[in-house]
Amino acid sequence: MADIFDFKGRVAVVTGCSTGLGVQMAKALARQGCDIVAVARRQNLIDEVAADIANTYGVRTLAIKLDITETEAVNAAVDEILEKMGRIDILVNNAGTGAVAPAEDITDEQFYNEFNIDLFGSFRVARAVAKKAMIPAGFGRIVNIASMYGLVGNKVAPASPYHAAKGGVVNLTRALASEWGKYGITVNSICPGYFYSPLTRETLDSDFFQANAKTMIPLERYGDEGELDTAICFLAAPASTYVTGVILPVDGGYTCM
Repeated sequence: MADIFDFKGRVAVVTGCSTGLGVQMAKALARQGCDIVAVARRQNLIDEVAADIANTYGVRTLAIKLDITETEAVNAAVDEILEKMGRIDILVNNAGTGAVAPAEDITDEQFYNEFNIDLFGSFRVARAVAKKAMIPAGFGRIVNIASMYGLVGNKVAPASPYHAAKGGVVNLTRALASEWGKYGITVNSICPGYFYSPLTRETLDSDFFQANAKTMIPLERYGDEGELDTAICFLAAPASTYVTGVILPVDGGYTCM
């Protein structure tokens, strides 16, 4: 039987691929033979990521600097990727931001910025990739990275614009899955919980957050590096032909209570 998680010859575009979960998911796909296009705003970081992935996994890589809030830049980036890589089979819409403040203190600018990046930015990239690459090819795998906070509220870190934008990503996923299924494109979403990274480790290891994990998460801990790998490989796999419109929490059970 052929390896159902064989990505050799496939090209994945991963946005927000300069640090954290984006890099982890790109490496998970590269480990299975997928060529990787690392996309983010900081050229020096994506150059390092692309070089590391190429050296470690022996796949083709490309680093593209992009601000996903600029429509013309998104369209130009997709054209460049197609010119240099020849195809786009997988899109991982991971780029995002997060404003943390009580709802009554959130500014219009903060709310707009959150939607412009997390929700509209994801749509801009999906629209360009679908129109220019996936619809003509009759094949595509789009995985939108939302959040467990796109499914529920929270009292620990008030972030109403983030909740609203990620909730939008969840239902955008369903809408695009409904429209683009006829083209052989599947569109699914992962809703991660809190994961350890160099930026979050100190916070998550604090007494307050450790107590919160024991109370709010059935597995009583936060996610470790690598624990998103199976989810991204499953939803992005060429063999996952009949899975679309799925909203998959990877949160240690946080949203089941």
